[in-house]
Amino acid sequence: MNDKDVATSVFEAHRDHLRAVAYRMLGSLSEADDAVQEAWLRLNRTDTSDVENMGGWLTTVVGRVCLNMLRSRRSRAEEPLETRMPDPVVSREDGVDPEHEALLSDSVGLALLVVLQTLEPAERLAFVLHDMFAVPFDEIAPILDRTPAATRQLASRARRRVRGAAVEPDPDLSRQREVVDAFMTAARAGDFDALVAVLDPDIVLRVDQGAPATGGWMELRGALAVARQALMFQRIAHLAQPVLVNGVLGMINTVGGKVISVGAFTVAGGKVVAMDILADVDRLSTLDLAAVEEPS
Repeated sequence: MNDKDVATSVFEAHRDHLRAVAYRMLGSLSEADDAVQEAWLRLNRTDTSDVENMGGWLTTVVGRVCLNMLRSRRSRAEEPLETRMPDPVVSREDGVDPEHEALLSDSVGLALLVVLQTLEPAERLAFVLHDMFAVPFDEIAPILDRTPAATRQLASRARRRVRGAAVEPDPDLSRQREVVDAFMTAARAGDFDALVAVLDPDIVLRVDQGAPATGGWMELRGALAVARQALMFQRIAHLAQPVLVNGVLGMINTVGGKVISVGAFTVAGGKVVAMDILADVDRLSTLDLAAVEEPS
């Protein structure tokens, strides 16, 4: 086996892990793939004969690539990340697809990814690499051109923001299903009181409808406001089919063979505490949803 074959074998052994890192950093499946591809190119251009921990080296390379991509987004003044729903990872309700297991190994839900998007790029890198993938601060610091102590502070600041905004979902899928079923039954029946009863008083609803011309970003807070919004979609509630979205209970809506929305429910303490919906049909058309779409 020549050096190129060895490099290919090593890289493929770490590909799923690298894609998981990139997805948490970028919230985009296509951009995560781009970042992993860039890491492959850099591996082929670099003499790694003195690298003892190839997995660690590749992780930091992907981290650096993702950091540059995040900074580039901001410098180009693209749409704020805070008003863009991350790409959902959708599986059939009966279980996460094997190809998605590494991507969702630590139950990274849409609600958590939305919070990560509010972090500065350096904070996000420090938090993702250290808290999610146990990369030591002294290995993260050179990527950020900071000291390990300063990098630790970045991760600590990010951690406080994440803990203050992202609720850990109930781990029991059957319990999640009971709550989501109660919500959908109430929505289909137009039962306002039943909707309010299943919603946490401080629930947050986030909907990404794409460009401003097609609805843009909507965020509502509070059980009454969210219940009123749910009633507005009573006529299409019967179209919703249960799926798993980033490992939690969710719904996919299909009209005429075309996916019009994918939503995730964060259930905690027997209540829906967050709903995150991607209703940008242009973006949805680029995602691989064939395995979970309802047959036409």
